[in-house]
Amino acid sequence: MDYSTLKSVLEGLLFVSGDEGISAKTAAEVVETDIEVVKDVLKDLQKELAKKKRGIRIAEVAGGYRMTTVIDHAPYFEKLAYSPTRAALSQAALETLSIIAYRQPITRVEIEEIRGVKADRALHNLVNKDLIEEKGRADALGRPILYGTTKSFLDYFGLANISSLPEPSTSEGDDELEERTKMLFERIEGRQLSMVDMDKELQAESYMDSDMDLDLDLESNSDLETE
Repeated sequence: MDYSTLKSVLEGLLFVSGDEGISAKTAAEVVETDIEVVKDVLKDLQKELAKKKRGIRIAEVAGGYRMTTVIDHAPYFEKLAYSPTRAALSQAALETLSIIAYRQPITRVEIEEIRGVKADRALHNLVNKDLIEEKGRADALGRPILYGTTKSFLDYFGLANISSLPEPSTSEGDDELEERTKMLFERIEGRQLSMVDMDKELQAESYMDSDMDLDLDLESNSDLETE
């Protein structure tokens, strides 16, 4: 593998590793290259991103490497996070939320085993929206975080309690979980409206009210003419 390709692959590994990042040792094993070479390439990539004033940086955290954003750009990220047009949940977040709702308490690794993809970003978004929260630690290696839904989750989806979640018709293993996820996904899609959608509905109602007033005025004038 030439230097340019190695640097590109390492950049991709950092991206898919998400918030957890990746250690130089793990990266070296994946690309089958000496660990010191990997460290040199990562440092070179760090300098390159900073020199070109890119919006992404590579940080060394707890012996590993992970992608981060520029600290000075934080106000723009906060603006995006609290933008009304971003209030809707992504499909990845909805799928992750449905798994947590039916299988709570559950760890990130268990969620990823079910979905088949990493869940870091989805979990981060759901925590920020106060739809899920930490429910303790699992009695397993590394004591991973257990996630569960919040009261805000019940309020958001109009549920009296967690037992009010729709139940599937099947009751066997993966088929049951798949149907539960689909049912909650459909429920979420049915209830989810962005601010733009709400404005459109309000405008439509306003037009309907105006049409009704116009019809009443026409009827009133017609009655007066008849008299």
